[in-house]
Amino acid sequence: MRRPAPITPAPGQESVWDYPRPPRVERVPERVTIRLGGALIADTRDAVRVLETSHPPVFYLPIADFGEGALVDAPGSSFCEFKGAARYLDVRGGSLVAAGAAWNYPNPTAGFEVLADRVAVYAGPMDECTVGAETVVPQPGGFYGGWVTSSVVGPFKGVPGSMGW
Repeated sequence: MRRPAPITPAPGQESVWDYPRPPRVERVPERVTIRLGGALIADTRDAVRVLETSHPPVFYLPIADFGEGALVDAPGSSFCEFKGAARYLDVRGGSLVAAGAAWNYPNPTAGFEVLADRVAVYAGPMDECTVGAETVVPQPGGFYGGWVTSSVVGPFKGVPGSMGW
């Protein structure tokens, strides 16, 4: 499939098609929270987001800003051509466990060192993930971990037919 026509951003929005490849990491000024099983499991004002062409931002929160027992090592690993080797984590909140719903890069490649002590979480299995006062929507498709807010426009990788973008 050919690259789709980007949606023109309105004032205050950004197009994921203007994001770079390789990705860029930037600080997030807003408060970021994650809830699972009715419990607030993460709350931070120290998040960063990774911006990559065609993807909604992936938010990484400090491991230290997750509640005790909220993150547990899980089986599996993957490799990102930019960030290096990732490990997976189960996310626990209340009486719920979201298996393999988080990941981190313990030894990221050059340029991504800030991710070493941070975790990204798939929004879909969570009760709620927020950036500022806004509840995020998971990136389409279930494979990627981007968080869609009203400040970003696509189309987003992950929709049917987008594997070739």
